[in-house]
This record gives sequence, C-alpha cells and structure tokens, in this order.
Amino acid sequence: MKLIYRELYMNKIIHAMGTPDIKVITGVRRSGKSKLLEAFSDYIKKNISTANIIFVNFNLPEYESLLSYKALYEFIHLQYKENAHNFVFIDEVQMCAGFEKAINGLHASEKFDIYITGSNAFLLSSDLATLFTGRIFEVKIYPFSFKEYMNYFPSQNKDKAFSAYLKEGGMAGSYLYQEQEAKYNYIEDVFDTLIIRDIRQKYKIRNMQLMNRIVDFLMDNISNLSSARNITNVLGSMNEKVHHTTVGSYIDYLCNAFAFYKIRRYDIRGKKYFSSNDKYYLSDHAFRYAKLGTKNMDYGRIMENIVAIELLRRGYEVYVGVLYQKEIDFVAIKRDEKLYIQVSDNISEEKTLAREVFPLLQVKDAYPKILIARTRNEEYQYEGIKIIDISDWLSG
Repeated sequence: MKLIYRELYMNKIIHAMGTPDIKVITGVRRSGKSKLLEAFSDYIKKNISTANIIFVNFNLPEYESLLSYKALYEFIHLQYKENAHNFVFIDEVQMCAGFEKAINGLHASEKFDIYITGSNAFLLSSDLATLFTGRIFEVKIYPFSFKEYMNYFPSQNKDKAFSAYLKEGGMAGSYLYQEQEAKYNYIEDVFDTLIIRDIRQKYKIRNMQLMNRIVDFLMDNISNLSSARNITNVLGSMNEKVHHTTVGSYIDYLCNAFAFYKIRRYDIRGKKYFSSNDKYYLSDHAFRYAKLGTKNMDYGRIMENIVAIELLRRGYEVYVGVLYQKEIDFVAIKRDEKLYIQVSDNISEEKTLAREVFPLLQVKDAYPKILIARTRNEEYQYEGIKIIDISDWLSG
C-alpha cells in the first residue's frame, strides 16, 4: 500500500518526544494509527543515533507469548539498554490482558519513552486518565483529509479530486480497489466487522438489531438535530420497544469508538449550551454511502460532515451555533480564535446565498464569518463574509 507523510500527526508526536507522558494514539479503526507508529519509528532511527526501539505489534503471531501484562513488562525490561534513549512502541495494546498494569509499571520506572495504540472500544479517550496513573498525551487520528487525499493522488486537479473525495472518503485502505463497489464493500466491512464488533465485545451488547437501526438512523440524519428521545420515538413507530436511556447508551458507545462525533448546540447570545438535540457526524462520510447506498447523494449534508471533521482535525472545539432561533452550522473555537461557519452545496442562486449568509449577518461581534460552498471560484467577500470554495478551504 502506498504511504504518505502525515505531517499534522507526525509533528504532534515528534514535539511530544522525550516528555514523561504516556503517548496514546487514538482514532477510528483503519485510520492509520499503526502506520503512524511505524513512520515515527523510522523517523527516530534516522535522527537519533542513541535510540533503542522496543516495538511490540500484537497483530503479529510472534508476540503471542507477551499477551499477559507480566510477560510484556518483563520482555520490555530485558530489552532496556543503558546510556540509550529507550523507546517503547506497542501496537494494539488492548490484546494484552491487564495491559494498563504493564504500561503503568514501565512508566513508573522512568526508563522508557512510551507510545501505544489500541482498539478504540478498549482504549477510550474518556478512560485514559483512569487506566493510566501517569500523565497522558493523546494524539487523535482521523481518516485522510482532502489535503492528504490529494497527496495520495497528486495527478488530479483540485476540483476533480474533491468530486472523487466526496464519494470515496478518507479510508485509505479502500484506495487499493479499482471499482467503487469494491471500495464501499471494504469500507462497510471496516465499519461492521471492526468498529461494531469492538463495541459489541466491549459492552456485551445482545440486541445488535437495535444497534444497527440506531446506526442507520444517525447516518441518514447527518447534520439534522437528533436526541435519544426522538430516535426512541422513531423506533417506537416501527414497533421497536426500547427505552431512551438504552438508545442514549448505544449512541455513546458509537461515539466512544469514534464512529460518530457529537457536536453540541451553543446559544451564541446567551453563551450557554443546550442540553438536548445534538448533531452527529460520521468520522468518515463514506461510511454512509457504504452502509446506506448512494441513491440519495445529499451533497450539502455530506459537505457539512466533511467540514465538521476537518475542524476537529485542525484542533477546534466545534459547536452548532444558535442565534435568534436561527442556526449557524459551526462555531469553531481554539483558544482566543473563533470562527462562524456556514456550509452549502450550491450558492449560485441569489436567494440561496441570501438564506445562507443571513444567520452570519446577525452575529455582531468581530470574529471571522465564513461561507464554505462549492463555488469553483476564488475567495471573495459578501457584506464582510468570506465566501470560500470548499476544495480551497480544505486544502489550505
């Protein structure tokens, strides 16, 4: 498989090198966690002459003897070298029973620079502080961005590349297949056999029919406001007897495994969060096509999904903005930076443009206001609002 240099993540992990933190690489299945670990190992070999790299990959059968935490701990200690920078890399760490005991012991010895990856259902962001007694540095990995997609397929022009990315998504393993149907079969298999299997195993779910219906609902309602109660009501109309707390738990499981990301609503004027009706976005928009088909290609909603994940990828806190009962697709915050963003498929008609910019024009503060759309034109301004082509914004 062709590999590209994932600069955003490599920079993060390189800058964390040498700190006493336990470095944990998280992200949806098949998003490139293992490849990032391998690329970082190659970087160390080229740049640190005193490096001693201890690499355990539990996907490989030669490490089966280390599947207990004591065996893993002892093996790594035996590989330790004096007067060297000792790196520990462990891929798919959750396969080792009691792995957290081994990691905590290695960290307490203060001899190793530790990096781990694992299945998201067993290595949850919310659990890291509980699992590990040392300080955690989390590197969050996402499927390929549009910019990375263009690096992988450099011969395409930007507009054609975006048309392809809109359909193919960022699950790089699918790029090996020539036919679109084969690509979607791969992507569906990743979702069903890896993501959902992990969730079922972690939480011992018995009602997989209910889980699948919730998945289908969330995929079909990308960019729409959703809640456990309204999903429960929909399922009730289909004679599915279920309590809203169970639905809420299943949604949390899906978000914990990075299948979906929950975006909360934020009252811009009152500066408070709403307690119900959030939006859910897929970690990769191609999961929707792979699971539900391509008959209803709602490009506007898919583009909104792409922008949501890109904002998260760039490190923003992301919210749905509400002002005077009007909705702004995203309020993106990073320290003292704030962006107000609307996303639209086509603004060629004046009435569509007016509808999209109206909520932005109601915001009276001085933070940037942006309308991202498929304009195929250079950036321009409309009454102080930046109008940017989505392929330019994603690749900029």
